[in-house]
Amino acid sequence: MFKKIAIFLEMIKFEHTLFALPFAFMGAILGSVVVNHHLPSWAQIGWILLAMVGARTAAMSLNRLIDAAIDKKNPRTEGRAIPAGLLKVGEVVLFTVVSFGLLFWAAAELEPLAMRLLPIAVFFLVFYSYTKRFTWLCHVVLGLTIALAPLGGWVAVTNNADWSAMVFYFTVAFWTAGFDIIYACQDYEFDKAQGLHSIPVRFGLKGALWIARGFHILTAIGFIALYFMTDLSWMYFAGMIIAYAILYYEHKLVKPHDLSKVNTAFFSMNGILSVVVFVFTFLDLVVFH
Repeated sequence: MFKKIAIFLEMIKFEHTLFALPFAFMGAILGSVVVNHHLPSWAQIGWILLAMVGARTAAMSLNRLIDAAIDKKNPRTEGRAIPAGLLKVGEVVLFTVVSFGLLFWAAAELEPLAMRLLPIAVFFLVFYSYTKRFTWLCHVVLGLTIALAPLGGWVAVTNNADWSAMVFYFTVAFWTAGFDIIYACQDYEFDKAQGLHSIPVRFGLKGALWIARGFHILTAIGFIALYFMTDLSWMYFAGMIIAYAILYYEHKLVKPHDLSKVNTAFFSMNGILSVVVFVFTFLDLVVFH
């Protein structure tokens, strides 16, 4: 049983939760301070954590199920749990159902708007995995899906989605879409041969990396806009300077003729960035506010 759980956690890349979870907590804290003028309760934080775990686990499980046939053909992904026979399809379906159940349970314990918007979130969680079959905008759809985490955190404690919340949503969406473009570069040849769609396939590696840079410039603009739209102060601004340096370094790591450092740019740099942005926002609102 423990071996199966370990295989399952590796299949869904549980450690990648680090990308979205800090932003979900940031959405909850920032939204609560801006709208409610106080910090969220520990109970709300706990339910948001459970909702995040449920949503991400369900999304990744579905992605592995839907893409199993494609993964089996790709040398980079043929060792994943389903193509390699380490997990049965029925087992992954069961994990997916349980994960969606956890998401629904947690959402029901939060503000009513969170539950009313849940069908939209579920639609995106399912829809994303099919998009690379018909559109090179699949990275943008992924961004809009992952960014539901910070928006969900905001809505979960405020029952509100104002302009600040939407700026935060699109900021994280462009950040996610940008780094997903970088990650997709390593499958350029395979995707092209299989007739799959992506920005690297549509615009070439050089063009894709420039588009990723453009998306991350929009991310930088969005984080600065939040500074002016909310009660954030110099502490948050200092964190943004560090975050921008990380983004710059991330793009220096990857070149059209050298993709050897894609995983470093994708996981290490983006994991650090999300934690940095959250920590400095937390210090700003909780410690120095």
